[in-house]
Amino acid sequence: MPTKSKNQNSPKWILSAVVIVVLITVAAIFLLGKGSEAEALSANISVSEAASHFKDGAFLLDVRQPEEWAQAHIDGAVLIPLGELQSRLSEIPTDRDVLIICRSGNRSSQARDILRAAGFERTTSIVGGMNGWIADGLPVVTGN
Repeated sequence: MPTKSKNQNSPKWILSAVVIVVLITVAAIFLLGKGSEAEALSANISVSEAASHFKDGAFLLDVRQPEEWAQAHIDGAVLIPLGELQSRLSEIPTDRDVLIICRSGNRSSQARDILRAAGFERTTSIVGGMNGWIADGLPVVTGN
């Protein structure tokens, strides 16, 4: 019975190596995809979650009117009224989470949808808005 040379086994070894590399690549892509989903912001978050994210460096966008802002706002937030948002997209960072607040949560949901449609994926609306923020005893400042 003739013996097989090493060259005759090479194609099987190469095929096995290719299959292993493909399986590892597919597994890595799957796991990386899962990681990015875990980091994505939900559509809405509570005021306590927002306060924590803001403390950790998230951008806080207030979409109320200037008169509402003067009554009470969060120190460090940026005011861009909802009606001006579309024309001021360049003022929104793309490298940080964007938390959006209004009086009660309605306008902030609209703003979130505008931003997501414009390609800002890391956005969320704060449920309860400033009413909820104040009710939770979180800090605010008054005046301009």
